[in-house]
Amino acid sequence: MKQDTRRESIAGPTGLIACAVDEPVHALRGVVVLCHPHPQHGGTMDNKVVQTLARAFLQLGYRAVRFNFRGVGGSDGTWDEGRGEIDDALAVVAAQRLAAPGLALALGGFSFGGYVAAQAAARLAADPLQPAPVERLVLVGPATSRFELPAAVAPDTVVIHGEADDVVPLAATLAWARPQGLPVIVFPGVGHFFHGQLTLLKNQLVQAWHAGA
Repeated sequence: MKQDTRRESIAGPTGLIACAVDEPVHALRGVVVLCHPHPQHGGTMDNKVVQTLARAFLQLGYRAVRFNFRGVGGSDGTWDEGRGEIDDALAVVAAQRLAAPGLALALGGFSFGGYVAAQAAARLAADPLQPAPVERLVLVGPATSRFELPAAVAPDTVVIHGEADDVVPLAATLAWARPQGLPVIVFPGVGHFFHGQLTLLKNQLVQAWHAGA
């Protein structure tokens, strides 16, 4: 991201969680917590797709908060097969809600991060002590063939997937989305990492967000 990205650490379930925070140029309308791809396959908060999601949300007027799961970069702890990583995301959400109460909260994730974001949103929705539900969810190339996403997500969830994804087959995401009647935005001929299509990805997300507002 830009040079004015703020790097900070917050307390998590297994120690410190390293975060990167970017503020929008114009009026702040909310905060988004973004989850990165699989830590065991090189995923970090500086992944290009995650940074692209952050840029889209900055354009939409959101504070964009990326973070490293436990055991990645400056975050303490070790890989927990997806369980503790959901707890990490919830810790970042809690820190943001404490720092800026009343701000709308969105969640997003890429690949494994999509699984984490969807599960975190489900947990927040089921918790009566939460001040407000997640405003909206964005899932890019969610790991539907590798992890168990919630059986249903909010109907305004933005789901984007590459037609030629060789990591998570498009068919797996369509099979998950179909029973919900959930639309999936498909990028023709595009692979899992959206190589050469990041600007289009940003623009499509902004457009989809406005369309569902």
